[in-house]
Amino acid sequence: MNAFAHPDARPDLHRPGVGAALVSTWRVGGPERQRAAVEAIRRTWESREWPDLGLLSYSVYTGTDGDTLLHYSQWTSEQAYEDFVRTYRDDRNAEIDAAVPGIDRVVLHRYAPPYRSAVLDERSAGAVPGAVAVVEVEFEGPDAERQRAWVDAVFTALDGDAEQRPAPGGIGAHFHLSTDGTRVLNLAEWENEQAHAQWQAAGGPLGEAWARVHRYPGLAGSRVRRYTPALSLSAGG
Repeated sequence: MNAFAHPDARPDLHRPGVGAALVSTWRVGGPERQRAAVEAIRRTWESREWPDLGLLSYSVYTGTDGDTLLHYSQWTSEQAYEDFVRTYRDDRNAEIDAAVPGIDRVVLHRYAPPYRSAVLDERSAGAVPGAVAVVEVEFEGPDAERQRAWVDAVFTALDGDAEQRPAPGGIGAHFHLSTDGTRVLNLAEWENEQAHAQWQAAGGPLGEAWARVHRYPGLAGSRVRRYTPALSLSAGG
């Protein structure tokens, strides 16, 4: 089977059978090169048989910074990804690099499927996301219990926001724990970029629950970047 492109460019983040989520960042050097790289990825993958090694989906998001691409792929296991690297990856990357030379493949992190997910706005639940706020959190060393406890603290703060700080246009937030115990990734889906920007601007002073999140023991740092869904592929079609 060849790759099938989903029209809404959105993976099913709670797809059955997912054992690992691989997330990587590329720098491509400008909005035109972003578009060219996404098109090169599409052509490269749709012209080849889908690698039957446990890859369930492969999605690409375009950074609103005009430079980066975020890649999110779902696998049955981390070993399935290693098998793909050994047998299929170089050929695909070579074709993409020929179309868009000079891509900087910055970093790749390995996560488990979402540990917890939240609906941000009941009126927007189920909508197709037009923007994704990617929140990356890093801790001072590996600690799986701390990862889970930090996410649980975020959910306590979100529960307190339900009335005081609503999130119109927010679709869902999906928290992934890195397999090395050092990071948390939140893919927060929004109807559009403006909805997320307005929610951020309405933050105000930190309440006790959010202060605990931001000052959590062992928290080394965090950052938020916005992306637009660009491409989502899976077997079929």
